[in-house]
Amino acid sequence: MEILIAALILGAMGLVFGLLLTYTSKVFAVPANPTRDAIRDVLPSANCGACGYPGCDGCADAIACGKAPVNACPVGGAEVGAKIAAIMGVEPANAADRKVARVICQGDCASAKVKFEYFGIQDCVAASTVNDGNKACSFACLGLGTCVKACQFDAIHIDPERRIAVVDEDKCTACGKCAEACPKNVIELQSANADVALLCRNTAKLKQVMDVCKVGCIGCQKCAKACKFGAITMENNLPVIDYSKCRACHMCAEACPTGAIKALKPRQAAEINQDVCIGCTICARNCQFGAIEGTLKQPHKVNAACTGCGVCAEKCPKKCITMKEATAPRDPKAAVEAPAKPAAPAAKTQA
Repeated sequence: MEILIAALILGAMGLVFGLLLTYTSKVFAVPANPTRDAIRDVLPSANCGACGYPGCDGCADAIACGKAPVNACPVGGAEVGAKIAAIMGVEPANAADRKVARVICQGDCASAKVKFEYFGIQDCVAASTVNDGNKACSFACLGLGTCVKACQFDAIHIDPERRIAVVDEDKCTACGKCAEACPKNVIELQSANADVALLCRNTAKLKQVMDVCKVGCIGCQKCAKACKFGAITMENNLPVIDYSKCRACHMCAEACPTGAIKALKPRQAAEINQDVCIGCTICARNCQFGAIEGTLKQPHKVNAACTGCGVCAEKCPKKCITMKEATAPRDPKAAVEAPAKPAAPAAKTQA
């Protein structure tokens, strides 16, 4: 009898608690958000936190509420961004906004001086605690792979011969984990569409840089002087590139004596459609590199001095100039000399 009573009491308690839980679940239920759920379904479920939110759930909530852009997920890239844009009913984000991790150092084992042989734990953080690392340049990549361990997407590795980190930009999702893990701060997120980049962070002066690295920036300012578009200024002995002004002419990389500024993409060259060109000379007058030849009312041609800046194509009223990948190195000696201005008439003197 006692067992039966106990069973009835437990059953009654179970029924009461069940009803209570059912009521509570209805009162405190989170309303369904179809937009948020649809966004969550297209996110890659990496839960890496690179978007700045706690996992893909947090990212989906932020996008659905308008607190984050449709391309907030760096892992999904443009494809996922386009799908989310369709769900939200907005235009896809511009592909020009894509970023990638970039190693701001070229100081490999052949270029950067070594202070001592390091035989400790093969980790950059551990190595940096020993006299700030074994590289003589305090800004150099130590090449021990801490960034490789941090990357979830196999987008970065250590070159076995050069002993320096190399990023596979096609795989990079710009999650920033490698940059966070690097104790020397030589990895930055930069625009994937940049044509040139400064690959050095050493702020020391000329001799100090040359003493520790063959490919470091020596602050000579030749890049700034070579740029005809005002895209480079000097700050703290290093050039700063204003990409909004950069014309991808590669003149800064061409002028750099150490190769600290590097061209990341092939150079372009102008090509004039001879059948359409009317010889107005507007292109030649706007070319700052003497790369266009021709006389008035005769079809013009582009010579080997072309830098691919594209100004001529923009200025051409007939739109007969196209930009194509250069097939040969630039030859600055091919530049046409600007015609000499006529001398001013001599002032008349009265007898």
